[in-house]
Amino acid sequence: MSSSTLSLVGCGILQKEVSFLIAKNNWPLTTDFLPPSLHIDFDRLAYALHEGLSRHAGEQTVVFYGACHPMMDNMLDQARTLRTLGQNCIEMLLGAEEFNRELANGAYFLLNDWVRGWDDAIAKTFGSNINVIRDIFHDQHRYLLCLRTPLSDDYSEEAARIGAMLELPVQWRDVNLDHLENVLQTAISRKLDTVHA
Repeated sequence: MSSSTLSLVGCGILQKEVSFLIAKNNWPLTTDFLPPSLHIDFDRLAYALHEGLSRHAGEQTVVFYGACHPMMDNMLDQARTLRTLGQNCIEMLLGAEEFNRELANGAYFLLNDWVRGWDDAIAKTFGSNINVIRDIFHDQHRYLLCLRTPLSDDYSEEAARIGAMLELPVQWRDVNLDHLENVLQTAISRKLDTVHA
């Protein structure tokens, strides 16, 4: 591998979108995507990220994650790497301003891959009592905001089912990849600057 080729290790939640942008821009990146459900289990996330970075020991890596683990930046410092800037993948997709506005308005964000493992993730996180689950969601959220990128599969039926289960209205937002592209380009540039320093 040349010194200008990087390995991207990170969350697979936007794998299609990231892969599309890598090909579009001819970025010098190979990819190693981790399961998108790891953010609900800090121990599994830490283990998978450590294993992912270990697979690329001796390579120059960039990590595609937000602050999805309370020790994320410490883990990356120890691995001598850096991550994409942003609190999470939703902020990377929407941009900080739009993300914070929707969050303040009570949005709970849904992405294509999250609905696939929804039942297991919710049961693992909150248990199986639907009234408790609804109370938890209603305490902080007023609606589900489903994000649809140009590469998303149709998950409208699953989103409607989740909305009915939670008794929250479902809204849709078509999102382009401009913010995500900028976040990735910035991370690549920052990493290449450190490699060539």
